[in-house]
Amino acid sequence: MNPDALASALAEVLASIAEAKRPGETLTVDASDITVERPRNRDHGDWATNAAMKFAGRLGTKPRELAQDIAAALASTPGIASVEVAGPGFINVRLDAAAAGALAKTIVEAGDAYGRNDSQAGNSINLEFVSANPTGPLHIGHTRWAALGDAIGRLLEASGARVAREYYINDAGAQMDRFGASVVAAMLGEPTPEGGYPGSYIADLGERVAAERPGVLDLDPAERETVVRDLAYGFQLADIQESLEKFNVHFDVFFSERILHAADSGEPSLIDRAVDRLREQGHVYDADDAVWVKTTDFGDDKDRVIRRGNGVYTYFAADAAYYLNKGDRGFRHKIYLLGADHHGYVHRLKALAGAAGDDPEKDIEVLIGQLISINGARLSKRAGNIIELDDLRDWIGTDALRYSLERSPADSPLSLDPELLRKRTNDNPVFYVQYAHARTVNVGRNAADAGVTRAVFRPELLVDETEAALLGALQEFPRVVAFAAEVREPHRVARYLEELAGLYHRWYDTCRVTPKGDEEIDDVHGTRLWLNDATGQVLRNGLELLGVTAPERM
Repeated sequence: MNPDALASALAEVLASIAEAKRPGETLTVDASDITVERPRNRDHGDWATNAAMKFAGRLGTKPRELAQDIAAALASTPGIASVEVAGPGFINVRLDAAAAGALAKTIVEAGDAYGRNDSQAGNSINLEFVSANPTGPLHIGHTRWAALGDAIGRLLEASGARVAREYYINDAGAQMDRFGASVVAAMLGEPTPEGGYPGSYIADLGERVAAERPGVLDLDPAERETVVRDLAYGFQLADIQESLEKFNVHFDVFFSERILHAADSGEPSLIDRAVDRLREQGHVYDADDAVWVKTTDFGDDKDRVIRRGNGVYTYFAADAAYYLNKGDRGFRHKIYLLGADHHGYVHRLKALAGAAGDDPEKDIEVLIGQLISINGARLSKRAGNIIELDDLRDWIGTDALRYSLERSPADSPLSLDPELLRKRTNDNPVFYVQYAHARTVNVGRNAADAGVTRAVFRPELLVDETEAALLGALQEFPRVVAFAAEVREPHRVARYLEELAGLYHRWYDTCRVTPKGDEEIDDVHGTRLWLNDATGQVLRNGLELLGVTAPERM
């Protein structure tokens, strides 16, 4: 019996008790109204609920009295061994061994699908993250959002949502001209222009441009800078995309800002049309020779200029056009993952959603990540003033880097110890979890060599305390996935996997899958193999949600 089934049984019992206490009155109770949790102290049973305390007032009775009525009715439910009332009205439920152990077979047969759920079904989500300027390599700050954003996308998809992972390419504006001028200067052997981009990667881009377009330096200066800029931009964007793929981060869409500014055959640009649409909503006004959006109507600290008096659009205009474009592409919900220096964007984007006719509290989320530091990390030799994603990945490894970035909440500052993350010891969290998975595979290999198979499954034999604890944790996985998706917190999966790995290691030390010495193979060995393989499957599924591999040997 899983927690959802137990919640449904509790709902039926409550409805029956309500009818008996108040004939003719109907108490509508849905399973979603009932909380079922694992007690912290396993001695209290497999599951606990506060349902009696929640519904006692509506039934005009005392919580403990209602809890006793619920316990008496629930005790006869198939799969339940005992029900006890504790404290002011808590109910502790203990499953019989067969009912609890049956989960092992369920997990093995479900395979990769175990943990997937439909809690986000029907949601169409545009998830934008990283979105670094295409003027240089990805650095340490981008690395954290790359890992977290990809994991959030995986969790949402595992929970039934339609998700598009999107990278906004800020390839319009003055920074691109400075970028192009920097590459030209490097090709000519001149100093980096004021406000330009230093670093040997600029010289490398210049060499690639020269190889791609011989004679480019002989062009008219204005044309030369445009050609060099666009070629170098293409090379740099390709490098960014390669870095992300090597980090196991895939984007469905790379959206160019230039598209927002482009006017096709005399038609208004997307920015022009965005201003018109916001005006139709009644939130645009003209003042001081400029065009404004009345974002203060939606909690912003001041109204925003969308077009200056000289006719030049502001960055806010591009933000507005981009937001509206996401909705036009069918994405009702938009999630933005922004860096620690973007707090000012939160109210601005939410106000923009309101001005566009959306619900700022439902249709848009802005997640802000905090700073990250790496102990002993060296600045990039190519970029000179940053720590690059590629250098971090080569130094620490993709798995260790991703896992360590994902196991802490995004809104907490993070400091990583690379030397710890490179160690093959239990002090290293990613090694601890991956080793547990490798151990499940090794147990399976040893079982096959010993002649132990899954031909027999008798869940009532899984009676050891370590087996009850392990099964209880395995039962929780789908709910952990659904909740982590709901609150956009991949670290909940990572911490769950660490707890599961610990329970598995303790079970491994206590219960044998293969016979010892001359001991005969019996049904308990084969049944334990099911439990071993179920644990491996959940560890594998959880690591996949984090974009981390599950090694079979370590």
